[in-house]
Amino acid sequence: MDIIVNVDNTDDFTDTFYVMLAMVMSCCKMIGLLVNRKNIRILTNILTQKPFIPLEADEIEIRHKIDKTIQNNTLWYTILFESTIACIVLTSLFTNFRKGNLTYREWTPLNYTSEVLFCVMYTRQLISSTVGSMVNVACDSLICGLLLHVCCQIEILECRLKKVSLGQNNLRECVRQHDCIFKFALMVNEKFKIIIAIQFVVSTLVVCSNLYQLAKMTLSAQCFPLILYTCSMLTQILIYCWYGNEVKLKSVQLAANIFGMGWLTMKQSRKQNLLIIMIRSLTPIEFSSAYILTMNLDSFVGVSITSH
Repeated sequence: MDIIVNVDNTDDFTDTFYVMLAMVMSCCKMIGLLVNRKNIRILTNILTQKPFIPLEADEIEIRHKIDKTIQNNTLWYTILFESTIACIVLTSLFTNFRKGNLTYREWTPLNYTSEVLFCVMYTRQLISSTVGSMVNVACDSLICGLLLHVCCQIEILECRLKKVSLGQNNLRECVRQHDCIFKFALMVNEKFKIIIAIQFVVSTLVVCSNLYQLAKMTLSAQCFPLILYTCSMLTQILIYCWYGNEVKLKSVQLAANIFGMGWLTMKQSRKQNLLIIMIRSLTPIEFSSAYILTMNLDSFVGVSITSH
C-alpha cells in the first residue's frame, strides 16, 4: 500500500520493495507449510519405514551423521538470520526510533504520531520481522533436510550393495530401495516446487534492490544490517543449490560405485539387477524450481550474476 499510495521516487521504492518481498516470501512459506502439513507427515513417515529405515550399525551411523549435519546446518542458519534481525533492531533503535520513524516504511490507516501508538506500531514491525525470519528458517531447514535425507538413502543403498557383493544382502530389495529413492525425491520436488521457485525469484529481486541501496550509501551504521540481510538472501539460494547439487552428484556417482564392485563373479540374474540400477543412475536425481531452474551450483552462480 505504501508503494501504491506514497512512493513517488526510486529511493523510496527500493526502501519499501525489499521489505515487501521479504514479507511476501514469509507468507508464501507459511501457507506452503500449512497446505503441505499432511505431505510433510507422509514424507517423514516414509523415512521411518522399510526400505528407508536403517537396519544395521553402519547404516544407523550414516543416518546419525546426516541428522547431525541437518542439526548443525539449522543451528548456523538460525544464528545467521537472527543475527541479521538483531542487527536491524539495534540499528533501528539507535537511529529510527530516536527520530520517531518506523523501522520500515509502510502505509497505515491511522496517525501514529502519539507516543503510545508509535511504540505499538514500532513493536509490531519488529515482531513481524522476527516471526518472518523464523518461518524462513523453519521452511528452508525442512526442505534442505529432506534433500540431505535423499543423500542419506543413496549412501545407505551403496552400503547395502557392497554387502550384496559379499552375499550378505538381498539385491532385489536394493533395486526396490533405489526405485523408492527416486519416487521420494520426486515427491519432495513436487510438493515444494512453488516455494522454491518463489524463493529464487524473491531472493534475486531483494539482492538487486539491496545492492542498489548499498551503491548509494556511504559507510555508516545502516550499511551493516543491509549487508547482513543481503548475505542472508544469498545464503537462502545457496543452501537449496548446494544440497540439490549434492543429491545430483551422489545419484550419478552410484553407477560408478556399482561398477567398482566385484560383479564379475556374480550370477547372471544379479548382474541384470545391478544393470537396472546402473542404467537408472545415468539419469540423475535433480531438483528444480517449478521445472524451470535446476537447483545446482551453476544455477547459484547464474542467479548471483543476474542479481549484480
